[in-house]
Amino acid sequence: MVERDSSVLDVRRRAIAFVVIGVAVGTWFVVAPHVGEVSLWPAVVIVSAGVMPATLALVFVALPLWSWRWNFAVAIALALVALGTSEAGWGLAANFAKLWAAVFAGWAFLYVFEELWWVLVVALIIPVVDAISVFAPQGPTHQIVANHPAIYTDVSVAFLAPGGGAASLGPPDILFYALFLAAAARWRLRPGWTWIATTGMYGLTIVLTAATNVNGLPALPFLSFGFVVANGDLLWKRLRAK
Repeated sequence: MVERDSSVLDVRRRAIAFVVIGVAVGTWFVVAPHVGEVSLWPAVVIVSAGVMPATLALVFVALPLWSWRWNFAVAIALALVALGTSEAGWGLAANFAKLWAAVFAGWAFLYVFEELWWVLVVALIIPVVDAISVFAPQGPTHQIVANHPAIYTDVSVAFLAPGGGAASLGPPDILFYALFLAAAARWRLRPGWTWIATTGMYGLTIVLTAATNVNGLPALPFLSFGFVVANGDLLWKRLRAK
């Protein structure tokens, strides 16, 4: 008896999973604006526990593409698609083009990192930078959200709630999310637990934003925390060995 190569079976399973999840997510994004609006906390639960994890599951399923040498070119192409579809008023296509442009950019950016400890340094630095950007009066994110909210809407990725409301993540949030997932795969950490922890932390930012009644919270500190918690013991062993 001849058995199929395990890598071929894995590709097939991932392709089927991507199609199934993609159809489900795409259907929700089409239907959501036409569904009756719900109150704040049911919307928070739907987005943080359903829509966002399902959408970001697509990134996890496509994770083997992190090592593709054409990632940078794909990221540029998708960014141009996002720009064109936004100008044409095709919101759904633009939203997913922005998502995947940031994902492929994050995977391409990982090529800059030669050692795992570089990733850890970034995980420790970006929370501080993001917090300053969001909370400081002259911070770029604070300025955009406070004075030019339409710009943030144009570049961010939306996760729709019933009735058309949405929670959003900015391009850096998606880029570093993809980068940390790919780093977990590249250095044989825990990609599955990394996906669970980082996605859960992003869901938590939605809950805390609603609970504190603020315009937005810096998401990258939560992302970094999720990455370190999921892989902390392995990171310590690898760095100690170095």
